Amino acid sequence: MIISDNKKIVILGAGKIGRSFIGQLFSRGGYEVVFIDSNIPLIFELNLRHKYKVIIKSDYDEVIWVDHVRGVLSNQEDEVTREIATAGIIAVSVGLAGLASIMPLLAKGLLKRYQLDPSCPLDIIIAENLRNASDYFRVNLQNLLPGDYPLNRLAGLVETSIGKMVPIMQKKEIAEDILQIFAEPYNTLILDKQAFKNPIPAIEGLAPKENMKAWVDRKLYIHNLGHATSAYLAFVQNPEYFYLYEALANVRIYTAVRETMLQAANILKVKYPGEFTDEGLTGHIDDLLLRFQNRSLGDTIFRVGCDLMRKLAPEDRIAGAIRLAVELGLPYDRILYAMVCGSRFRVKDEQGHMLKDDMEFSIIYAEGIDAVLTRVCGFNPTDHRILYRQAKEIENNLSVM
Repeated sequence: MIISDNKKIVILGAGKIGRSFIGQLFSRGGYEVVFIDSNIPLIFELNLRHKYKVIIKSDYDEVIWVDHVRGVLSNQEDEVTREIATAGIIAVSVGLAGLASIMPLLAKGLLKRYQLDPSCPLDIIIAENLRNASDYFRVNLQNLLPGDYPLNRLAGLVETSIGKMVPIMQKKEIAEDILQIFAEPYNTLILDKQAFKNPIPAIEGLAPKENMKAWVDRKLYIHNLGHATSAYLAFVQNPEYFYLYEALANVRIYTAVRETMLQAANILKVKYPGEFTDEGLTGHIDDLLLRFQNRSLGDTIFRVGCDLMRKLAPEDRIAGAIRLAVELGLPYDRILYAMVCGSRFRVKDEQGHMLKDDMEFSIIYAEGIDAVLTRVCGFNPTDHRILYRQAKEIENNLSVM
């Protein structure tokens, strides 16, 4: 075996989640942390200092030092391949746009490892907000590896549910220390217990789950849905709201968002019987609403609500929850209300600009709520006649709560 108790994690992506969450957890668990990234100044500083600080932003700041770290530039292909081949575990946190570029590096590292020891599996923690992430990785890696490479035996494709929210950093804060990163106190990484090929690292903060799909859906249909709902209801209530915490200080908005999240929680409880409890889901919702109100996050109504073409897409947080409710014969009126409010969302950034996709969305909405339901949310006016009628009624009566 080339790997025996190798406590080295290689993290592809030294960005917000990579540094504030994955790197921090594994460093505190006694691992050497090796970041792979294209950011030359950042990698230089990692190799100069071998440590960085995570600043936990809440009512007061707490500093966590992350040490035993180093970095490798992603264009140093031979060195990257060698690091992957000799890692104890891998994590990927590059964002959806960066996944295609790191697949060849992963494939070469896996092949090199196989050549060194054909019996040593490697677990890959997929720290991305991507549904069916393991399928995506499996297909792309299979296309890059030789046909006889035993991918299913040697690669543990471990899906996660990333619930950590990273506060916005100002340019001056980045300039004063390129390595420092802000984070909220939440520090739990939910991941797929069934996907590991090696023993799961005994690290505080890792929360392996048997039924990973249920927990991915909990993130999407409670956390993501609640986040977006907060922004959409806030805009309808008062377009002048700028920060999310301002809107949630309004009791009427807070209550309406909470009730919407509770409706989604009921859908999940029926979909996954025995996986969740009323007490557990309600506690999770109340904790999320408290976290949404963390002023230090600096979350704006614009950031939380924008990108309507994605956030109202057929399988995403709101339309996906409605579709599931329809299938199960469960109420969805509050979620539908949030969707109609979202259709009216027209917030601009600080420079006075809307996202290009949101401008496209506004053109669709100009044709009526039916067009949004069909062309954005993916519903069918024949199969979902009641839904279309309900949405029109909400649209016609939409007013300040």
